[in-house]
Amino acid sequence: MLPGQEAAAEGPNDLTNMFIMHHAFRRDLRAFTAAVAGTPAGDTVTWRRLRQRWELFGRFLHHHHTIEDTAIWPTLLDRVDAAGRATLEAMEAEHGEIDPLLTACGDGFAALARHGDEDVRASLEVRMVAAAERLHRHLAHEERDALVLVQAHLTAAEWQVMEDTSAKGQFGFRDTVAAVPWVMHDLPPHARRRLLDSAGAALSTMWRLTRRRFARREAAAFRYVTGR
Repeated sequence: MLPGQEAAAEGPNDLTNMFIMHHAFRRDLRAFTAAVAGTPAGDTVTWRRLRQRWELFGRFLHHHHTIEDTAIWPTLLDRVDAAGRATLEAMEAEHGEIDPLLTACGDGFAALARHGDEDVRASLEVRMVAAAERLHRHLAHEERDALVLVQAHLTAAEWQVMEDTSAKGQFGFRDTVAAVPWVMHDLPPHARRRLLDSAGAALSTMWRLTRRRFARREAAAFRYVTGR
């Protein structure tokens, strides 16, 4: 399992991409929480970089949740028992709880990007901790309970269709290119190799062309985070 992963449900479907996305979300939540705590309020240049990076995180998370809410959970709802239905309804409800927390964080990043204010930074720190804690709990709940339903009620062919739909998604070319180094960053070597082997030469080439620029931007945005 990947760092922080709660469970790995057994079944016919390869959930590797799901777990890799969850790993990236968890990684970002830790980094943003540390950055908000450590970045001086007056360093508006770094806050602008953090705001841009937060927007990237938000687009990928929104895409991930949209696929779940519009494709995966509705398909499962017709097949599960009452307990399974309660789990799936909880998944969607949790998405609704998380969204306003993330919006509040985005407002804080935007404010600090415009003007350094310690009170705003302190308020954002509280919001960031709350948002991270809620999203961490949601990811664990999904891995522990909802993905069991995916393995029990979706065939490998059905899951592949959903994976293909997710890959096409709502992204333009720019976000598709941005997603590659974002997903790969800090991914354990064994998971990175598995992803590259399964995705083929195109992904390898895209990662090779984008990873250094992404790493430079990460270093600039998270300059006050030790070990980042």
